[in-house]
Amino acid sequence: MQFVPMSELLRDAAEGGYAVPSFCVWSAEMMKVVLTTAERLKAPVILMNGPMEFRLLMPLEHGAVAHALAPLFSARAALHLDHGDSLERAEEAIRAGYTSVMLDFSTRPVEENIAAMKRVVEMARPHGITVEGEIGVVGKVDDVTQEGGEEAGLTGADEAADYVARTGVDALAVAIGNAHGLYTKLPKLDFERLALLREAAGVPLVLHGGSGTPEEDLKRAISLGIVKVNIASDLNAAFREALMEQWREGVNLWSPSAEAVAMESVVKVVERWIRLTGADGKA
Repeated sequence: MQFVPMSELLRDAAEGGYAVPSFCVWSAEMMKVVLTTAERLKAPVILMNGPMEFRLLMPLEHGAVAHALAPLFSARAALHLDHGDSLERAEEAIRAGYTSVMLDFSTRPVEENIAAMKRVVEMARPHGITVEGEIGVVGKVDDVTQEGGEEAGLTGADEAADYVARTGVDALAVAIGNAHGLYTKLPKLDFERLALLREAAGVPLVLHGGSGTPEEDLKRAISLGIVKVNIASDLNAAFREALMEQWREGVNLWSPSAEAVAMESVVKVVERWIRLTGADGKA
């Protein structure tokens, strides 16, 4: 297979009434787990990574690994830059063969956010690459997560409409009470606001901070216009705990063996989220 523009996956999800799960991947092994599981469940998926994962491999290297693995699978997938932190990073991802890019200037002044997103759209559009923006600020709920603002700011319908019209983004990440990280208490999603945002924005909406969202709330959010759900903390927590459990018990001290066992826990998380978003059987 070849990676497709993320907009194709989101369009089909909007028409089909489900959401596409977007999984944070930081290695070839993580990519393999996501693509293998997606292939088995016949689900569309998005592989994403961003600045924190680039401490291991830079976008050009992540892109090379992903495109080397892609022909081995039949899954329908996009390759996405998540929370890009500069125009240079977005340009690097475009050169690396990403089929979708996000520039997250949500914590910066609105006019700076809009100007930067217009530039990303200008760079990406000639290549058929999807662009995701964010207006309003999705906060964070733990000390591990780097994305998001220290304080959340809910997205307004009028500002969402203005932002989409002035930037030309293909998808919009919104703040409706969601947050990055592992929730210490259940989130209170503003569904009335989400319904207004769907009408105002006119583009597919994205839920960041999917990990830990109650199933009932997730399904309601999808019914109101969320067509992409980001999952990172659940993957990290499962992987980390599986490693720690082995090492506490003094088994699999050879790191590749321990990682292979930990990946079995990641498979369960990927499978769970594919089913939760309703993406299984939709490829």
